[in-house]
Amino acid sequence: MALEIRFLGPWQVLAADEPVRFAGHRRIGVLARLALDAGQAVPTERILTDIWGDSSAATVAKQLHIVISKLREILGPHTTEEIVQTMPGGYRLALEPDHIDAHLFIRLAKRARTAQAQGARDAADALFRKALQLWRGEPLAGLTAPWARIEATRLEEIHRTVLEDHADLRLAAGDHHSLAADLAVHVRAHPLRERPAAQLMLALHRAGRPSEALAVYQDTRRIMVSELGIEPGAELRRLHQAVLVKDPLLDLTTPAQQATLSEPYIPAELPADTHAFTARATEIQRLRTALGPADGPAHGPTITVIDGPGGIGKSALTVHAAHAMAARFTDGVIYLNLHGSTPGLDPLPPAQALRHLLRSLGLDGAAVPADPGEAAARYRSLTATCNLLVILDNARDARQIRPLIPAGPGCRVLITSRDPLATLDNARHLHLGTLNAADAAALLSRLAGPDRVRAEPQAAERIVHLCGGFPLALRIVGARLAARPDWTLSDLEVRLADATRRLDMLEYADLAIRASIAVSHHRLREEPAGRDAADLLPLLGLLGLPTHTPAATAALTGWPHHRAEAALERLQDARLLEAAGPDRYQFHDLVGLYARERAHQDLSEEERTAAVRRALHHYLTTLWMASTMLNSDPVLRCPVELPDITFKDLAEAERWVQDERDNLLATAQQAFDGPDPATAVGLAIGLHWPFCYQGWHTQLADIYAHAIEVADRIGAWEDKAQLRSFLGWVYRDQGRYDAAIAQLKTALTGWDRAGLPRRKVGVLNNLGVINTIVGRLDEALGYLESALELNDDAERPGATATIRNNRVHVYYRQGRFDEAIAEARQLVELGPKAGPLADAGIAHGSLGDAYRHAGRLPEAMESYTTAVRLLRESGYRLKEAVSRWWFGTTLHDLERHGEARKQWEDSVRLLRDARLLTPREATEIIAQAVPETPQPIKNML
Repeated sequence: MALEIRFLGPWQVLAADEPVRFAGHRRIGVLARLALDAGQAVPTERILTDIWGDSSAATVAKQLHIVISKLREILGPHTTEEIVQTMPGGYRLALEPDHIDAHLFIRLAKRARTAQAQGARDAADALFRKALQLWRGEPLAGLTAPWARIEATRLEEIHRTVLEDHADLRLAAGDHHSLAADLAVHVRAHPLRERPAAQLMLALHRAGRPSEALAVYQDTRRIMVSELGIEPGAELRRLHQAVLVKDPLLDLTTPAQQATLSEPYIPAELPADTHAFTARATEIQRLRTALGPADGPAHGPTITVIDGPGGIGKSALTVHAAHAMAARFTDGVIYLNLHGSTPGLDPLPPAQALRHLLRSLGLDGAAVPADPGEAAARYRSLTATCNLLVILDNARDARQIRPLIPAGPGCRVLITSRDPLATLDNARHLHLGTLNAADAAALLSRLAGPDRVRAEPQAAERIVHLCGGFPLALRIVGARLAARPDWTLSDLEVRLADATRRLDMLEYADLAIRASIAVSHHRLREEPAGRDAADLLPLLGLLGLPTHTPAATAALTGWPHHRAEAALERLQDARLLEAAGPDRYQFHDLVGLYARERAHQDLSEEERTAAVRRALHHYLTTLWMASTMLNSDPVLRCPVELPDITFKDLAEAERWVQDERDNLLATAQQAFDGPDPATAVGLAIGLHWPFCYQGWHTQLADIYAHAIEVADRIGAWEDKAQLRSFLGWVYRDQGRYDAAIAQLKTALTGWDRAGLPRRKVGVLNNLGVINTIVGRLDEALGYLESALELNDDAERPGATATIRNNRVHVYYRQGRFDEAIAEARQLVELGPKAGPLADAGIAHGSLGDAYRHAGRLPEAMESYTTAVRLLRESGYRLKEAVSRWWFGTTLHDLERHGEARKQWEDSVRLLRDARLLTPREATEIIAQAVPETPQPIKNML
């Protein structure tokens, strides 16, 4: 039972969150003195001096001993070891520092600062807030001894500094509105502190309250002059002036300092900052950290590489951050565009780049060595003692960059490139991704004007989505809107929504998404190692898949697996693909549109058709192999021959299905528009068992309906009947019983038309299940008996077990408990003979249901335990959820409430993961003391 000591406010000692009664001024004093040095020995003389002061009583040592004994007596019952330990020459409080609020506060603040320095803004904010919440009032309240007041003053100063550090973080995160109110209280309490006054001025300025910001300055100045006889410091005065002139640099994380350049050869080559720059606070902070503090040299790697796809805003971010830090570099800032990915221009050769750098450092044309090696040596010599920032924008590769790295330890280099430049030494890397929806909307508002965005918020939201978070796309959109004030946002949104025109619309003047992507694509064709990747890009554009894998890509191209994987990796390095998990890649939407365009321009119709057929057959055959492992129904057959290679075990098949879920759905949809209707139908049928096991089959209704139309068109009567049976199954588990019965009765006719009357067994079984659920038990039993009579047990023994299992549920609902239990026991005894592992789990679950309804709860519990284990091992997540729910109900009836809730929670989690419950529905169910049975459970036996 952990003790907690709190003295950042009224004194508290807690054990298991309950207060420990504590009295006696000296007891509290001794404990506080020990707590301040928790885990370390405190000399006896120090304790006596601090607590007993100048007392010369001969008994003070004995009094201390009595106090220590009393502390042990009070605190001992709440600890497993002696809480106050006797040490040579003193005493030690054996309590972890984190259990003392003052120590925890200091540690959390330190962690927050570390997280902030590492660019983890959200983590830093959470840590600051957690630390500050520990403060409840005056520290060491009630202790008036000099040592206590000294410690209290120290802690209060730390507290004030942490408050102000957190304020800096909040300012950088744009939290100026709420921060202003918090800082106002702090400034009133400490009117002579200039730092919080400056923070409050900046927060008010950013919140659109400049007059109040100026008033803060005037109040601070008046108090300082009146009480101290001095003017505010230079920083506060500069900020006051910046607010007066509405300096745009106040939008930065902290007030920026501009370099004053007086020497003739101190370069100041930064391009103008982007007025509409938005967001990227975390990335800016990381760059500021990389460039070092304003009052001294930076530490760590001297090079920072900012990589990302074209149009993502690498250059804008770099220039924006460099403007904020330029004053730190006393020898200037050099900017050089290397044109590594500029449409229509060749990359700048290293020799030419060196000439530019040397001229920027003050060498005239004749003094620049003609030999590249000599030029590089001269550059290193000139920069060896410099405090210089070099920005190498738009680099092609590491070979272009290496000769351009300055030699001085005080120099810093910012490099932007589409290539990650992973082979550069002494470099830190910052990968730039797309803007989130909120930041993209803010950028659109700044570009198009807030009034237009406010007038059409839904159109603005849609435009942001169609631009995919690409700053370049949003800049083009903003330019188009600026050029066409007669256009509404809705006009532009309609044009962008047409995927065949979107890249055309994202082109204006010298800005174009298509050209930006094309540069990276064409570069690959120029590289011997990049040609496969260049050829692969349009092929990937043929598939409407959310993600791409080496296996599917190998099938698409007809290449060996290793060759396909290497091409995917090269496309990722070129920022034409993004990582989407282990061995998985995805397009950004705009790159995907470009790839689709190239597919229709670069590939013949025959090439396109053959490639798509290979990819669809890959998914068809792999899906059927997984389906066969999960449920080897002998009457279901893949329309193409399956390969000999299969999954090594059931778990691998299940993982493949889970990983490829979205791709399988997309493949099934794409197959309907393909040249091979049999493949489309085969994919739809193959999805049934893998998706049923996961609980996803209820999402297949539209696919089944579409596949039925295709099967009807090609006269595939067997497939059509099977699909109607599956669609009835889906409607059943959705609770749409009338629609389910209509589909199933149509399927009965379909099997007769196909000349396969024995295949009606599954339909009759499903009709029996539906009638059981709705309470038409006699009809249910009739359907199940008909199914048993029709089934060929030799051909489909598993079907017999399934039908008998469903009959168990009819029996106990009719009150025929003995028959239900007997039937279920026989099915359990059949075990693996009747079918796969899942069938054995279902049988045990049904036996548990029969026992539960018969009131034999201990036996029900035993059956459910086995059912849950077998169903989990089989991968049948949906049935596992059902058994866990009724297992929980049984445990609750046995008054084992904690175990019951665990089973209910696991069941709801499985239903939520299967998307049969929304997160909100799941939360609401679990919040109930005795949760109501979820609808998906009610829809199943």
